[in-house]
Amino acid sequence: MKRFHLPDLGEGLQEAEIVRWHVAVGDHVAVDQPMVAMETAKAVVEVPAPFEGVIAALHGNPGDTIATGAPLVDFQASAADTAPPATHSAGAAPPATAQGGVVGQMPESDEVLAAPATHAARGARGRTRAVPAARELARRMNVDIDSLAGSGPNGLVTLDDVLGATQSPAASRIAPATSSMRPAADVSESGELEILRSLRRAMAQSMTLARDNVMECTVFDDADIEGWQQGGDYTVRLLRAIGVGCRAEPGLNAWFDGTTQGRRLFHHIQVGIAVDTPEGLLVPVIRDVGNRDAATLRSEVNRLKAGARSRSLPPSDLRDFTFMLSNFGVMAGRYATPVVVPPAVAILGAGRISRDVVAVDGGIEAHRRIPLSLTFDHRCVTGGEAVRFLGAVIEDLQKPA
Repeated sequence: MKRFHLPDLGEGLQEAEIVRWHVAVGDHVAVDQPMVAMETAKAVVEVPAPFEGVIAALHGNPGDTIATGAPLVDFQASAADTAPPATHSAGAAPPATAQGGVVGQMPESDEVLAAPATHAARGARGRTRAVPAARELARRMNVDIDSLAGSGPNGLVTLDDVLGATQSPAASRIAPATSSMRPAADVSESGELEILRSLRRAMAQSMTLARDNVMECTVFDDADIEGWQQGGDYTVRLLRAIGVGCRAEPGLNAWFDGTTQGRRLFHHIQVGIAVDTPEGLLVPVIRDVGNRDAATLRSEVNRLKAGARSRSLPPSDLRDFTFMLSNFGVMAGRYATPVVVPPAVAILGAGRISRDVVAVDGGIEAHRRIPLSLTFDHRCVTGGEAVRFLGAVIEDLQKPA
C-alpha cells in the first residue's frame, strides 16, 4: 500500500479542511488527477494524485480538518510495489518518489528516520527516531525535534508530539480529523455549539497569536476632508495617505521578529485590506501602494474584493502584507482598536465619515471628517514614530485632491 500525506499547500500552513472528495474508494486515478478540494485559511486548493493507482482508503470526510503531513489517501499496492526492491550500483541514485503538483513536499513514507547525534548532550541518549512527516513539520515550525520525548513505539516522535511541543497557537489547536466537540447536556437550549472552521478558525488563531505576541498601543485622531471634491474615492485616498505616512516613518512599514529582537524595513508598501465575507475575514494584499496611481489602485481594490468574496484568490494575493488597513467605517463605527497581526507592526482603522462641528476663524462650521485609529506594536515602534506617521496621513487626507 502507498500512503499519501497532506502536503504543504503553500505558505507553511499547518492544516486544511476537506471541502469535497472527487474520488471514492475503488476509483482508478491518473497522475495529477484532482482527488480532493482542500480549504486553507487562504484559498481552496485542488490536491492532485501524486501517482497512478487505485484508491484504497480516504482519510477524512468533508468538514474534517487535516494536519499537514497527516495521512490523506491510501493507494492499493501494485505488482511493482510488491516486487523485490531493485539493486543499485554504488554510485547510482535511487529513483525519485512521485510527487503531486501541490506547492511544497512532505515525506510520504511511514518509515522511521533517525537523525545523527550532533553534540555531546545527545550522546548518551543516542539518535532521535521520528517519522519523516514529523521531522519535516518540526523543521517548518522551528521545533527542536531532538528535545522531544516521542510517544510512539520505543520513543518514536510522531506528528502529535511535534504539534504538542510547538509554541504556535495555530499549531497547538490542530486536531486529528476524527476529533469532535460535543456540547455538554446542560448547554443552553437557545442554540447549538458550532465548531469554527476555515476562515473563522484562521481568524481565531491569528487573533490569539496577536494577543500573545504583540504589545499594542492605539492613537486616535480625525482628518478634516471638507475640502474634498464630491465623489472622492475614500479607499484610494486612504491607501495614498498610508503610502505618504510610510515614507515619512518607514518604521511602520516593517516586520518584527520577537525571537531575534530584529525588525525588517521594507521599501515597497504592501497593504493588506480586511475584507468581510460571509465565511469570515480575508486580507488580500495591494502591492506597491506608494508607486500606483489612483485608477490602478481602484482597479486592484475591486479585483481583490471580488476575489475575496468568491474565494477565488490565489495564495499569492493573500500574503506578505507590510501594513494593514481596516476600512470598517463603510459599515458603521467611529473609532476602534484594530489588532496588529504579526509579523506586521501597524494597522490603520478608518471609521465612518461624519459631520462634526469645528471652530473656523472665530466661528463654527460643520465639516466632514474621517475618524482614524492607528494601532502599532510598541515593542519596536515608538510613540513619536506612530504620531508622526498619523500626522503625515492626516495631512495628505486633508488635501483637496
